Amino acid sequence: VKSPKPIALLKNSHFWQGSVLLFSAIAMGFGDLTSSSGLQALNSFLISKSYIEGFVPSQADAVVFAALKGAPACDLAHALRWFNQINSYTGSERSSFPGQKKDVSAYGSAGAAAAAADDDDDDDDIDLFGSDDEADAEAERLKEERLKMYAEKKAGKKVIIAKSNIILDVKPWDDETDMKELEKLVRTIECDGLIWGASKLVALAYGIKKLQISCVVEDDKVGTDFLEEKITEFEDFVQSMDVAAFNKV
Repeated sequence: VKSPKPIALLKNSHFWQGSVLLFSAIAMGFGDLTSSSGLQALNSFLISKSYIEGFVPSQADAVVFAALKGAPACDLAHALRWFNQINSYTGSERSSFPGQKKDVSAYGSAGAAAAAADDDDDDDDIDLFGSDDEADAEAERLKEERLKMYAEKKAGKKVIIAKSNIILDVKPWDDETDMKELEKLVRTIECDGLIWGASKLVALAYGIKKLQISCVVEDDKVGTDFLEEKITEFEDFVQSMDVAAFNKV
């Protein structure tokens, strides 16, 4: 009696490795953000990011911020930098952040790890050299087809565009300046590679408030000199403009 043939899928070690990685990533996220391991995960996640999702503060930041017991330790520099930025907004301002609120477990490195598992599966589908025991013409033809597919896949990958998140402090002449009109004028500045984000008024002294506004720019298209030149053109409203924060995204 012949034994049944083994299922090909069970022989594929890459399938099991990818499945284990994906399952672990889905269950992982940041973990317990009140524990040191959870804070370490958050800090690692924010090494190359300004916010939990996207380029401006969102509900993702509000949810993760609410899950923390307080400010991260000084040695967790990236998490502390993010915490101080979100903490500068009031509770009502955080509740009005854009985006859809999800459970805190939905945020973190799970999505990135899952995507990595998917990419690993895609790479497994491409065998550049075929089997060692296939030396005939058919094997050569298959190898050429796979090389062509691989080259097309490489050529189709998106070019990474360098972007930065900038927070600007725009100061008025005095306490009689119409700050709503000032912000309206700032947001009229439009160009390719510039996206305006959240804003708020911050008290200075003697009743004077400054406008603090964030924006995301493409580094090759928009610089701080351009922003300062355009904003200070509103000379009836603007005394000066300073860069409060500058982070790569």
